[in-house]
Amino acid sequence: MITVSEQPFDISAMTREYPANSIENQLLHMMASSLDIYQYNSPSTLKLELNLRKEIVNAATELNDSGLSFAVFHKSRCNHRYWSRTNEGGFVLNAGAAPARAINDIFINGGEYATECATAIVIVYYKALLTVFGEDLFNQEFPRIYLYSWESEPILGDMVVKDHVSTILIGDGAYFENPDYNPETPQWQGENVIALPNSMYYGHGIGIASAGDIIAALNAERRYGATEPAYLSHSVNRLDYQKLSGMYAVPTSAPASPPEPEPSLLVWSPFPAPITRG
Repeated sequence: MITVSEQPFDISAMTREYPANSIENQLLHMMASSLDIYQYNSPSTLKLELNLRKEIVNAATELNDSGLSFAVFHKSRCNHRYWSRTNEGGFVLNAGAAPARAINDIFINGGEYATECATAIVIVYYKALLTVFGEDLFNQEFPRIYLYSWESEPILGDMVVKDHVSTILIGDGAYFENPDYNPETPQWQGENVIALPNSMYYGHGIGIASAGDIIAALNAERRYGATEPAYLSHSVNRLDYQKLSGMYAVPTSAPASPPEPEPSLLVWSPFPAPITRG
């Protein structure tokens, strides 16, 4: 169910603004028929969410084709022209590097990068925001970026909403849990994914696959004597589209705010915590 200004929202007029098989149209029907309630202050915020979710799908597809490799954090790598690798295996934006160019470089020169699936999802979100916001506003709102585990950065927790849902929407960040994973290969304890159209998912290291194929891949990496199969959790991470709507409304001509002492980052809260060994 969709509500706007606390009133039920009829999607019929808005669906006519998009092609019948478009991601936006699919999302409107999914949301309207869901038991979950999607609340908005205005139709423009709903439209921004539809646009961002569409670009999340596009970014996931582009990242899958970029040449980005999978690596646990202690083996991660990046293009040092834009990023510095931390001892934990994360990537910090270099001083003087333009955030938009640094994010785009991951998609252009993906072969120079390697990281875990949780960080790949954050990269997807940044790319979607860059596409929708444009370079000027993106650089203004995200002047410093740190790609790693968002759990270690509690000041950033207001950028993503984590919730248990009945309907996983296109563009959601979801998670396949593998409770009986082999402790010798902890990177297989689960897979962070982006939900795509047609019941497909993007997960870095596995690629674009169906739920059944991802579960089969995880089941093949369980411990000896495992009895519990992998499964798709209905806990999801979503961008806070209401807050992003406020950011998007900032005029691009407005002067940039003075730098803060800590980085202003987009938050992805992976579950479980990213693997730092193995």
